[in-house]
Amino acid sequence: MERILRSLATALLAAAVVQSSFAAEFKPAKPECVAGAKPGGGFDLTCRLAAQALHDFKLITEPMRVTYLPGGIGAVAYNTMITQRAEDANAIVAFSAGSSLNIAQGKFGKYDENAVRWLAVIGTDFGAIMVRKDSPYQSLKELMTALKADASKVVFGAGGTIGSQDWMKAAMIAKQAGVDPKGMRYVAFEGGGAAITALLGGHVQAVSGDASESIGQMEGGAIRVLAVLSERRLPGKLAAVPTAREQGYDVVWPTYRGFYLAPKVTDEQYKVWVSLFDRMLANPAYAKLREERGLFEFAKTGKDADAFVKKSVAGYRDLAREAGLLK
Repeated sequence: MERILRSLATALLAAAVVQSSFAAEFKPAKPECVAGAKPGGGFDLTCRLAAQALHDFKLITEPMRVTYLPGGIGAVAYNTMITQRAEDANAIVAFSAGSSLNIAQGKFGKYDENAVRWLAVIGTDFGAIMVRKDSPYQSLKELMTALKADASKVVFGAGGTIGSQDWMKAAMIAKQAGVDPKGMRYVAFEGGGAAITALLGGHVQAVSGDASESIGQMEGGAIRVLAVLSERRLPGKLAAVPTAREQGYDVVWPTYRGFYLAPKVTDEQYKVWVSLFDRMLANPAYAKLREERGLFEFAKTGKDADAFVKKSVAGYRDLAREAGLLK
């Protein structure tokens, strides 16, 4: 009997070692980044930044493909990863501060901030108000004066419905200008890229979006950025753009960007991804890639990222209540 027990113990130990070895050797196969909106917006930008950095720095051996699951500004992707791909350890999913705000308001359905594994925050963006290059509005004050004079003549477009972060940006500025946000004409689009396309087509007069989304179109001469929603002017390509504060509107809106993993990814797989992102963020070349996409330094991974996102969602719940969007 003693010999049998010893044999059984040896076999169990060997199995545990093998299992541990397999877990430690996990490497993403056919890595994928899921963007929860149409191409051209912030989720797309976030995915492409990580895909390039991870591959260029030789942290993954295969190129990371970007796929799109538009719907609800991230809601469809969130629900898909939870209900259909819960064990998929090869996919990371882009999220932003806007995702956190939507989760806070219950816009992702029955799933809250505890439903996925928050992986990393890799940078921050800031809100921006933009118009077409040929728009008669030369400043944020001019735009708000026109809105106050006749709200029906100024149509705002943005990614997300009423209550989304892009709506909140415009609503907070409008309120400070003496305009009831409920009286604003607002058109919701599936992501910032679609909103800018509508602006270029003359379907809306202004877009409330993110600074990073504006850079390419601004450099191409297609749009004018009236204000950035940062505490001070941003460096680089947007250095000449005044803040909303400079123009009399005390609105600051940072938009952090990052990734989460599906809920049933194992602890070992989660740790591998955290390690990959730690190494990516520590690479001196990463700062240049981040800056090229209009993002600014702000990074958290693993447990720190998890704690930050959950605290952020709690703060957004308070903000939503103040705005009358939650009871």
